[in-house]
Amino acid sequence: MQKTIQTTLTPEEAYNPEVFEEVILKRAHIQDPSAEVRPLKRSIDARSKRVKINIQALISVKEDLPPLISYKRDYPDVTNAEPVVIVGFGPAGMFAALRLIELGYKPIVIERGSDVKKRRRDIAAINKDHIVNPDSNYCFGEGGAGTYSDGKLYTRSKKRGDIQKSLEILVAHGATEDILVDAHPHIGTNKLPKVVQEIRESVLNAGGEIHFDTKVSDFTVKEGEMKGVVLEDGSQVEGLGVILATGHSARDIFKLLDKNKVLIEAKPFALGVRIEHPQELIDKIQYHCPTDRGPWLPASSYALVHQTNFESKQRGVFSFCMCPGGFMVPSATAPGEVVTNGMSPSRRDSKFANSGIVTAVELEDLADYQQHGALAGLAFQQEVEQRACAIAGGTQAAPAQKMSDYINGHVSRTLNDTSYQPGLVSADMSEVLPPDVHHRLKQALRAFGKKMKGYLTNEAQIVGVESRTSSPVRIPRDKETCEHVQIKRLFPSGEGAGYAGGILSAAMDGEKCADQLIAAYGKVKA
Repeated sequence: MQKTIQTTLTPEEAYNPEVFEEVILKRAHIQDPSAEVRPLKRSIDARSKRVKINIQALISVKEDLPPLISYKRDYPDVTNAEPVVIVGFGPAGMFAALRLIELGYKPIVIERGSDVKKRRRDIAAINKDHIVNPDSNYCFGEGGAGTYSDGKLYTRSKKRGDIQKSLEILVAHGATEDILVDAHPHIGTNKLPKVVQEIRESVLNAGGEIHFDTKVSDFTVKEGEMKGVVLEDGSQVEGLGVILATGHSARDIFKLLDKNKVLIEAKPFALGVRIEHPQELIDKIQYHCPTDRGPWLPASSYALVHQTNFESKQRGVFSFCMCPGGFMVPSATAPGEVVTNGMSPSRRDSKFANSGIVTAVELEDLADYQQHGALAGLAFQQEVEQRACAIAGGTQAAPAQKMSDYINGHVSRTLNDTSYQPGLVSADMSEVLPPDVHHRLKQALRAFGKKMKGYLTNEAQIVGVESRTSSPVRIPRDKETCEHVQIKRLFPSGEGAGYAGGILSAAMDGEKCADQLIAAYGKVKA
């Protein structure tokens, strides 16, 4: 017999495995010693002063529990199969490669950055020595920007693909089983590199190719069709088609497409700052606890949004990539830029909480950059990053200001402790940010302070800049076929193409592009 039960538990009952099973069986009035319990869904409800956990659980009596996942790492040998070129080995590129193998095609992956082992050294050089390798950093390299991030897997993109399958692929490659249960799943930056390495091994063991530290310098386009790519050493790689999955920071690829008259277009994005609070403060606000959150509740997060008006234009300001119990990291992809991002380890046990607080940048806001055409947003983004770097002293140290000081127009005499390893420099953030962004942030932070009592405080500080929220460029493609609107056999994919907004949505988009490419050009129509 198997039975599903839905109930509400205390944090200890929900997160302590021994207590969990005992309570669930008691709630279900089952006393059979053979009974087994498995959590199916779990979400935190902190709306009232007493935090509760909503649980859906499966109880099995005298019957084996079903397999946790149905996905198997059982791939065909595609060593001698027809090749497909993939540019980029982030989430979209990785999942496109796995899907091509499932379909019987050989992925040839071109990745400008390094594998995760070498990439760690390049990231250490950024944090400690302020040296930015333009091809191997927090954004570029095996696994893309997602490898060194919180590993958040929550997505609303249910129409994009099979969310359950994508999660099961990650579990099959070493991700924790909790991602199948939690309402807002995450893997953690300490565990993601191993998952990424396992995906690499699956691709290589099946006969696919991955070329790290290899940069695309041109595209091979003949009679309106994308035949392949040209590498920096002059060699060419050709295949049935090209899946372009370069991520949102591959500015040279956008410029190369523009130079080659491959249609791209400017798109809205968002820009602002990172805000860092003590995690204990956020816990007190969100969990209504007088002291710490206790041993069972995870570090709390928040989601905020506010509509602002400036110069008769309404724009939203919202929290982005909130990292409870996390760290701020330097995410520039070239010397002379300062870019901040956030990440969390799986335990989310840092004493800091950080989040992007950003405002929408619409195309009409880029009137002063129209000479850059489709690259207007990119030029604007880069200018802000370079100004942040210059104001902070020209290294990877970031400009910062205590939050209440920022609201009141005071340059902070001192700054708080921080998780940002390259260090912070006290600055007037109104000089770092564009005027409209600055004014919108001030409006929103006042509103956020009213929504979350205690949020607006000098215990928190704003750090600049959070500018890589999404790609400022879209590579237009057909809505149904995912093929570029002008160039045949070119399939723009993921965040860099403007069609995803996180690890899971990018992964599913990569799979979708692989499916569509083979459906259109494969020997056996999928």
